[in-house]
Amino acid sequence: MFLIDFILHIDTHLGEIISQFGALTYAILFAIVFAETGLVFTPFLPGDSLLFASGMFSATEALNIFYVVTVLWLAAFGGDNTNYWIGYFFGKKIVKNKYIPINQEHIDKTEEFYAKHGGKTVFLARFMPIFRTFAPFVAGVGKMQYRKFVTYSFLGATAWICGLTLAGYFFGNIPLVKNNFSIVIIGIILVSITPGILELIKSKIKQRRQS
Repeated sequence: MFLIDFILHIDTHLGEIISQFGALTYAILFAIVFAETGLVFTPFLPGDSLLFASGMFSATEALNIFYVVTVLWLAAFGGDNTNYWIGYFFGKKIVKNKYIPINQEHIDKTEEFYAKHGGKTVFLARFMPIFRTFAPFVAGVGKMQYRKFVTYSFLGATAWICGLTLAGYFFGNIPLVKNNFSIVIIGIILVSITPGILELIKSKIKQRRQS
C-alpha cells in the first residue's frame, strides 16, 4: 500500500524529499532509477511517475532540469548495462536460485517479447514497466552482442528520460494536470503497460488456436 501511495502521490513525496535532503535528492533519484533498471529483483520501483514528477519540480526550479536529465540518464543507462552483465555472467545461476525473488513468468514473457521483436526489445521495453527491468537481464543471459545491446540501450534511455522528464517539465504544472496528478500518473502507467497487455492477450489467443 505504501508503494502504491508513493507512486500515485509521488509529487507530494518528492516534494518532501527535496525539502528534507536538498541537493542529495539527485543521488536519491539516481539510486531509485538505477535500482529499477539495474537490479532484476526490484521491478516494482517507480520509474515513469518519478521521471514526470522530477520534470515538474524542475519547472518550479526546486530542481535543476539539466542536472535531473543528466543524473537520470546516467542511472538508466548505467542500470541497463549493469543488468546486462549480471545476466551475462550470472543470469542462469540467479534464475535457478530459489532464494532470489525473481518471477519466472516475467522472465518467460520477456523472452517471448524478444522472440518477436529481437534486439529492438531493449529499446521498446524501456517504456514498459517490469519489461524494462528484465529486458537487459534476459539480453545478457542470451548473450546478445554487446555492441547491439548498448546501441538500443543508449537510444532507449535517451528517449525515455528526455521524453517523460521534459513532459513533466512543460506540462506538469498546468493546473489541470497538477490538480489531477494521481489521475495523470495512472494514465501514464496504463499507456506504459498497454503494449505488454496486448502481447499477453495475443499470446493467449495464439496458444488457444494451437491447442
